[in-house]
Amino acid sequence: MFYEPATGHGLPHDPLNAIVAPRPIGWISTRGRLGDNLAPYSFFNAVAYTPPQVMFATTSGKADRPRGKDTAAQAEESGVFCVNIVGWAARAAMNATSAALPAGADEFEAAGVARAPCTTIDCPRVADAPAALECRVTEIVALKGRGNLMVLGEVTGVHLRDDCLAEGRFDVLRAGLIGRLGYRDYVRVAEVFEMPRPGEG
Repeated sequence: MFYEPATGHGLPHDPLNAIVAPRPIGWISTRGRLGDNLAPYSFFNAVAYTPPQVMFATTSGKADRPRGKDTAAQAEESGVFCVNIVGWAARAAMNATSAALPAGADEFEAAGVARAPCTTIDCPRVADAPAALECRVTEIVALKGRGNLMVLGEVTGVHLRDDCLAEGRFDVLRAGLIGRLGYRDYVRVAEVFEMPRPGEG
């Protein structure tokens, strides 16, 4: 089949998120004048090595926020955010923090997630996340569509859980990383294979 997004696909559910998959989940924590916030975003990725930079994007708006959702609003207000990487053990808590709560509600508390302080920024992080990236906002880009915002940040600090390191590498299998698919589907990283680039020894 072929369809143009502007005219619709005719399927019971939008296939786009299932096509662009698996997507890493950025479990973004922020701190603002209303308190701490924690929410998952699958429109998330690393975008540069030097300096290390990441992005996440929020979609649609929120009635109690003048622009975007709580995460983007607080990142814009404070100038910082933390990306917590989601492991298998935290899947239910991560999902719980996707609930639409009023601005100022504390998802750490609501979902029973332990928090720890960041080192280079004034922001909480998920205490037992396999990895966490402390970030300073570099740019917020308004995307086409109502309430769509892309937040870019430079990574200023990296936390790695010791049991997720093996032979000098961050081990995604030990970390039990999960990713987002389409619909209500997720994936757990269960197999890793290596392919040298052309010309590499």
